[in-house]
Amino acid sequence: MDPVIVVGAGPVGLALSLALAAQSVPSVLLDEGSGKDEPRPARTVVLREDTADLVARLGCSTLHDEGLRWAGWRSVRRKQLVRAVPLGEEEGTVPLPAPVHLPQHALAGGLRAAVAAQDLVTTVPLSRIDTLEQDAHGITVHTREPGSTWWRGSYLVGCDGARSTVRKLLDIRFPGRTAVERHAVAALRAQLPWPGEAVLHRAPPWRSGGSEITARPLPDDVWRLDWLLPPRGELVTPDALITRIRDTLEGWCGETPAYELLDTGVYTLHHRLARRWRSKRAFLAGDAAHLLGALGTQGLDEGLRDAENLAWKLAQAWHQSASELLLDSYQAERRAAVAARLRAADQSLPILRGGGGLRTLVPGAARGHDTLLADGHLGCGPLGAPPAYAHSPLSPRRTEGHASVGTAPGAPVADVRVTAPDGKTVRLRDRLGLGHLLVILVAPGTGVWDRRHWLTAGVMPRLVDAVEALPVNAELLVAESYPGATAHTVLLVRPDGHLVAAFSGVRPAELLAAADTARGSGADTAHGDQARATTSSDRTADVN
Repeated sequence: MDPVIVVGAGPVGLALSLALAAQSVPSVLLDEGSGKDEPRPARTVVLREDTADLVARLGCSTLHDEGLRWAGWRSVRRKQLVRAVPLGEEEGTVPLPAPVHLPQHALAGGLRAAVAAQDLVTTVPLSRIDTLEQDAHGITVHTREPGSTWWRGSYLVGCDGARSTVRKLLDIRFPGRTAVERHAVAALRAQLPWPGEAVLHRAPPWRSGGSEITARPLPDDVWRLDWLLPPRGELVTPDALITRIRDTLEGWCGETPAYELLDTGVYTLHHRLARRWRSKRAFLAGDAAHLLGALGTQGLDEGLRDAENLAWKLAQAWHQSASELLLDSYQAERRAAVAARLRAADQSLPILRGGGGLRTLVPGAARGHDTLLADGHLGCGPLGAPPAYAHSPLSPRRTEGHASVGTAPGAPVADVRVTAPDGKTVRLRDRLGLGHLLVILVAPGTGVWDRRHWLTAGVMPRLVDAVEALPVNAELLVAESYPGATAHTVLLVRPDGHLVAAFSGVRPAELLAAADTARGSGADTAHGDQARATTSSDRTADVN
């Protein structure tokens, strides 16, 4: 079968090609640029725990070399500390996961290095497409000079950014809101009072501070500072930006410390959502499908989740063929998740940015607003939490054999320690992204089992037979515990780490039916009809 064509070699396109390669699917990566990323210290990305783990699994080493996991988060209003939150691992506590902050060019460079070491990815620089044709068996694109040629693929994914050529060639509309937020940005090296901690300062008490400033740390005493600007304010001159920097550093440190200015910029954030994310054999992902970023949300996080969601479905189609329901589920799940994120941000903007009025007189209102903003930055709540596909067409109907655990069906599973039959103990997330389902038996006390006899102990023989009878490849794992699960609970997990279902004990027939539904057969789906109706209405809306 022909390789998958990935258009666009930004972080999302690079991640998608690597995710396909991890599942033995070849791809051709058409890079409009020269294959080199210009260093821009002021252009950084924040990766939440799940997307940081995804990037690490794909072989990107720069997370450790050039990224920094925040040690804490501080919310300040005027001169008062509103909230201080420890992040990461601390003994005796369950703190929030620590985001990883790194320059975007470092992330792209690490992913490019991983692609260069991958035989299944063919990267073609200076390749901008101008023609796209589809038929029943594949998709053909033409690239302009200097590398003018035709390329043939089984499927195509447009990861080519906000001005996506793929989206335009597919005639897909991209409605939304323009200039939702504007930020003046500076990357500088200085010693600030909160090493390793990110800071959100609202209503700073100095004249040039504006309404909000964010300081996010990077390695080697480098910080990215963002000043929220009026949506349609005047241009920010270099002198005005220097004044902001000096006033801000003086306000935080008592005097302006020595600093080294590395980079500056003014970024305008838009909110847009493509009407369709699939057109026959062509798909959209990343900024080609959606733009978001206001209130601390991270568009790249969602783009990486697009890549992880789509990769295993394309791998299923490439290796074994796939139902239309499985391929349509990419749009049904991911578009709904991003739409919910955009809706939450749009609903919060008038409250958080309006200022004045009755809201400022309500006790606790300011603290609640600061918490909502922090959620967007830290990956919590409606503005930042990883998505759950509660209404996915791949969700099986609930039966009496289903069990309730600490993870709702469709939500990302907890990253517990698991053990394979060969005795190797790893994090659950380390077993994701390999193209097969995971079946996890919760069995307390397995740490003292004689691993030579695992497959013949207790309920294991029956479970082994049930896993071997599944219609798709699956890996059997054992966990000492899982949040909210009792002994002998069996979890069925998708290749991208979302829970399909949990069962009370070994139930071969129900496990098989759930696995069949998870691959898009539609035989036992709880939401397939609704998803198909939604997809149909989206397509109709684009035609009219």
